[in-house]
Amino acid sequence: MSNIHPHATLPRQDKETLLGQRGVVLWFCGLSGSGKSTIAGGVERVLHSQGRYTVRLDGDNLRTGLNANLGFSDDDRLENIRRTAEVAKILASNGTIVLCSLITPRGMHRDLARGILGEDFAEIYVKASYQACETRDVKGLYAKAAKGEVANFTGRDSGFEEPHHAELVIDTEKLSIEDAVFEVLEFLGSRGVRSADLAGQA
Repeated sequence: MSNIHPHATLPRQDKETLLGQRGVVLWFCGLSGSGKSTIAGGVERVLHSQGRYTVRLDGDNLRTGLNANLGFSDDDRLENIRRTAEVAKILASNGTIVLCSLITPRGMHRDLARGILGEDFAEIYVKASYQACETRDVKGLYAKAAKGEVANFTGRDSGFEEPHHAELVIDTEKLSIEDAVFEVLEFLGSRGVRSADLAGQA
C-alpha cells in the first residue's frame, strides 16, 4: 500500500453544484421479492423526470459483472456488499443519487456499508414476510428453493436479520408500489432534494 498515491480530484461541492443536487446513497435491503428493485426503479424514473442524476446498483446486475465471481457464502456476501458500497461511495462523492438494491441479509453487512459510506448512507428496509415473497415469487426462486435447487437461499437456508436501525421502513404488504415510491421520495426530500419538486410525481 505504500506505493499507492491517490490523486486529488475536483471538490465534491463543485460536482454537486454542477448537478444541482447532493450525492446520497439509498440502500434498499430486504428479502428477494420484497419489492426493492421495483421501488428503486420507480424512484429513479421520477427523479429522472425531474432532472436529477441517478445511478442504480442492483444486486442481480452486479452479479453478472463486477461481482460475477462471488457466490452466496457469508464471506462472498460480505465482499459483494463491500465492493458495491465502495462503488456507491465514489458515485455519491461526485454528486450522484445512488440507488442500491441488495438483499443485505445480516446486520454486519449493513454495518459494513454504513461504515464505508458514512453520512451519505440511508438504509431503507423493504419489509415483506417470507410467505408474502414466496406467494409473489417474481423470479421463480422460491419454487426452486422449495425443491432444494437454490443453495443458501435467504430466509430459508440462510437467515435474514431484520434491520432495527433503518432510516426508513417500507412495508410492501401494506403499501402499494406507488405509495412506497412516494414515501421514498418524501424521505429523499428531507436529505436534500426539495419534496415540493416531487409532489404528485410518484
